Amino acid sequence: MSVDVDVPNATRLWEAAYSRFETPADEINKLVRRLRRLGVPDLPRDVRIVELFCGRGNGLEALARLGFRNLEGVDLSPRLIVQYKGSARCYVADCRHLPFADGSRDVVIVQGGLHHLMSLPDDLAQVLAEVRRVLRDEGRLVVVEPWLTPFLRLVHLLCGFGIVRKFSGRLDALATMIQYERETYEQWLGQPGLVRSTFEQYFEPTYLSTRWGKYSFVGAPRRSRCASPPMATEEQLRAN
Repeated sequence: MSVDVDVPNATRLWEAAYSRFETPADEINKLVRRLRRLGVPDLPRDVRIVELFCGRGNGLEALARLGFRNLEGVDLSPRLIVQYKGSARCYVADCRHLPFADGSRDVVIVQGGLHHLMSLPDDLAQVLAEVRRVLRDEGRLVVVEPWLTPFLRLVHLLCGFGIVRKFSGRLDALATMIQYERETYEQWLGQPGLVRSTFEQYFEPTYLSTRWGKYSFVGAPRRSRCASPPMATEEQLRAN
């Protein structure tokens, strides 16, 4: 699922702002660094990875750059998916109803799509239940979403100044995206306890960080009779 709005023109305006926010090359480089911080390159290169809300596919390009070969993407927007030119197989589908068999994938990655969901906690619970369904017992969910930290509050403040937006195309693009996703964006940021409890209903966290405006989560499918896997610290991940 990508941006879920009633007016198609609003969707196009959001997608245009998304394309202005950063170049594909810049985004791919950013995502490579992020995936490294989260320990994704430690996985075997033949694992089956699905990226949800994959958009124009830069996350898939980042994974390919890290050497992963079995890649798939899911997004609700055909206008974004058509921009992807890589070798991964992509599906235009709703992430609440994934087109994959039970226990058939090793890793599911979400980078900035869950805050577009229209209903919390219902839509989030549906997506996470689907992810748990398609993951193998030893699989992993990797998520990075916006989070209302002091840094993000500062960014929001700057977005409110027209003079700043005039001289920063990146901030102007971000402010435009927020404008067209404000309902879901503020709903997500305004309910951190609900978001975290919904995640932990379906997944045992092995790593969790809320820094620099980002909620970074790595988790294993929750199994009632399984012991909780140890949670890594940021220092341990950086050491790896």
